[in-house]
Amino acid sequence: MLDLGFVRDHPDLIREMAENRGVSLDLDSFQSIDSERRRLITESERLKALRNRASEDIGRRKQAGEDIAALAAEMKRTSQQVKEFDERVAALDDRLRQFLLTVPNLPHASVPIGHGAADNIEVRRWGRPPAFDFAPRPHWEVAESAGILDLARAARIAGSRFALYRGLGSRLERALANFFLDVHTREHGYTEYLPPFVVSTESLTAVGQLPKFAADMFHLEGTDWWMTPTAEVELTNLYREETLDPDSLPLRVCAWTACFRSEAGAAGKDTRGIVRQHQFQKVELYKFTLPQQSYEELEALVRDAEDLLQRLGLHHRVVQLCTGDMGFASAKTYDLEVWLPSTGGFMEISSCSNCEAFQARRAGIRYRPKSGGRSDYVHTLNGSGLAVGRTWVAIVENYQQADGSILLPEVLRPYMGVDRIPGPARR
Repeated sequence: MLDLGFVRDHPDLIREMAENRGVSLDLDSFQSIDSERRRLITESERLKALRNRASEDIGRRKQAGEDIAALAAEMKRTSQQVKEFDERVAALDDRLRQFLLTVPNLPHASVPIGHGAADNIEVRRWGRPPAFDFAPRPHWEVAESAGILDLARAARIAGSRFALYRGLGSRLERALANFFLDVHTREHGYTEYLPPFVVSTESLTAVGQLPKFAADMFHLEGTDWWMTPTAEVELTNLYREETLDPDSLPLRVCAWTACFRSEAGAAGKDTRGIVRQHQFQKVELYKFTLPQQSYEELEALVRDAEDLLQRLGLHHRVVQLCTGDMGFASAKTYDLEVWLPSTGGFMEISSCSNCEAFQARRAGIRYRPKSGGRSDYVHTLNGSGLAVGRTWVAIVENYQQADGSILLPEVLRPYMGVDRIPGPARR
């Protein structure tokens, strides 16, 4: 959430931001509400001053034995007006907060202006696409043929956009999550958490998922609970309404969770296979930093996620997102995209963002400078390290063999206990 005073003082900048992000904001209504709120506060303070003086006058007159009835009646009327003004201010405060909750974050100055994915900028590539002496097949064909994925039974159990892994397919999903967590906790300096998969409305609001993205999530009817769309929610709320020791920053945490998305806005996208699911597993990386640390830590976050792709030997690229393609809470985002032979193109596998103070202001996460003075908001960063299911897809496609088997990257073999997943003829 942006600061109220900042939005008030920089309307032209907010309008420019909204245009660059492709969102609509009713700033005229905001300014009208804000102006009325400030007028009422001024009037209320004036009346409170009158009431205070009247109270002192009444005290003196009572001591002098004078009649105070008229003055007491006037003070009562003034107190009623103050109460009415304060109630109106509180209502306007709520309207202003609701407006601010819909305002996206300001992009960093280094973010390119653009309308969508076509305006993103490729930063670098690693590796090369695998060379096949046969026509590579999509992951669902390879996996179902090898007996490690059963989409038909998944649909029977829960409907479309769910996966049912089997045998070594299940083990591969588990192996990837363990490999990711081991590298991040043992080598990259993250502390692992295993949080609840159910989160509250307050937690979702703190991270910026509500109210804007309610349609994209699963709400548990009759409760204040939602199925988590990403562990970013739980990790943000680890320190909600807390003031952190600056010497403890940056704090680096990670978590494996299932994630649940309704995919309300994804009709017709990636309908085959398991790229876009209602339920998927992901290892999330998260950082709490001092403001002056956050952009250095963003680059490190990208490297931490990218390191996994390199160890897996997967051809990928890093892309900087433009203003029109960034997430609501982000000030700057890099996407990691992995190569899929079946499409001859790249698929997003991680999104790494610096949200600056946007989430911390909503969640009340501060630090107190060592030099003293007022506390300030930390910066928060998040990224997938990595999306487990999409990495599963990338391995199946990039390591498929002509006989239908799937060779496994060397780093996964200790987790899997085998060096390949057999093809259909060898099962």
